[in-house]
Order: sequence, then structure tokens, then C-alpha cells
Amino acid sequence: MDLLKGKVALITGAARGIGKAIALRYASEGASIAFTDLEINDVAQQTIAEIEAFGVKVKGYASNAADFQATQEVVEQIMADFGRIDILVNNAGITKDGLVMRMSEAQWDAVIDVNMKSAFNFLHAVVPVMARQRCGSIINMASIAGQTGNPGQVNYSASKAGLIAMAKSVAKEMGPRGIRANAIAPGYVISEMTEVLPQAVKDEFIKLIPLKRGASVDEIASVALFLASDLASYVTGQVIAVNGGMYC
Repeated sequence: MDLLKGKVALITGAARGIGKAIALRYASEGASIAFTDLEINDVAQQTIAEIEAFGVKVKGYASNAADFQATQEVVEQIMADFGRIDILVNNAGITKDGLVMRMSEAQWDAVIDVNMKSAFNFLHAVVPVMARQRCGSIINMASIAGQTGNPGQVNYSASKAGLIAMAKSVAKEMGPRGIRANAIAPGYVISEMTEVLPQAVKDEFIKLIPLKRGASVDEIASVALFLASDLASYVTGQVIAVNGGMYC
């Protein structure tokens, strides 16, 4: 349908997982893709090749999303290469789990920096671009953990709750400039991040899900496509839960 034809999407942390699935879905709908990751290694190069197969422009950028100055510089380079940014997906994220009484300051800082500060960094750099264009769609990849909390994930839950609040705030600030901002809150997603969990933990998650299965990364990407496209032209400041009924 070419829902994103002529648009440029910037996706952070998109060499693999949910970010990659979103990049591929956007490319299939005609969007040019700029994505960042810590390094553009063989995995990232494979992602680039898969995106190129859709006949769209794509470029990967090695950048630490948690570094404010590096983010400013990479966005300037993306603008030089692509000329505009219509969609921003703040997807970069990590986990460093542990009970709060045992969590180190380093564990807290790393997750907050990568998951939440990185989103601020990219918002700070990209929102002025979108304001000049008087259009844009911003999507923060949050989590069910940011809505309900999760034992052993006080840092991760806080970062994802922050992404939700940031999307709502930007929606109110930038709505008059034609910029929409929303958050997606996945539940249990079958991905590289969750595959390392013990089977017993995965089984417990499934018991809590009315649909009795985890989501695929492509199901998350479908919601990201909707929010990025004109199909969602009157949707802003919202949290779209994609959790199989795990939390309503």
C-alpha cells in the first residue's frame, strides 16, 4: 500500500529484534530508513541488506544513543544524507535486572541512560527538524513493565514509565506544530532479549496472557506502522498496549 512512501524513518537500536522488525516493515511500505546501533557490524550489515531488498534508501550509523553530543552529530549526518526526518522510533534499550536492595548504581545508570536518556537525546535533536517541517510522528518503545512494574526490574520499569510520560508530554508540547507522539507498551515478546530467559519463567508469562502466547516482533512492528502512518493522523499522546490481554 506504500503507507510511508516518501517518508524518512530514524530508528534507534535497529540492527536486530523489534527495531529491525520495525525497520523492515517501514521499508516494505516505502520509507527510507536511517538506523543507529552501537556499531555497524556484520549483524547490522545483514539488516541493511534485508532493507535494501525493498528498493529503499537505507544507512546504518554507529552511535551511542546515550551520548548527548554523539546524538546531535548523528542526527546532523542523517539530515545531510536524507534531507528530512518524518518518523522517530526511540527503540534502543537494555536490561540489567536485579532486586532493588542489591542493584548497583552502575546497573541503574546504564539502563536509565540507554533506555530513557537516549530518547531525550534524540527528541532534543529531532523535534526541531520536525517542527520546521510542521509534521512528524514520534514513537517511544515502552513496555508493560512501565505500566505495572516488575520485580527485579526497578530500573527497567522506571525507564519505560519515563518513555510513556515523555511521549505524552511531547504530544502536548508539539501538537500545534503537527507532531504526534505516542508510546507502544509490549508485553512478553518472543525476541533475542527474552529467549535467554529460563523456560520456567517463559511458561509463567504465558499463564498470565489470555491469548496464551507471546507476541512476535512483527506484531509489534504492525502497531508501529499504524502510528507512523497517516492512518493514525488523529492519534497522539497515547499508549498502545500490545500484550495479548496480559494487562488491560
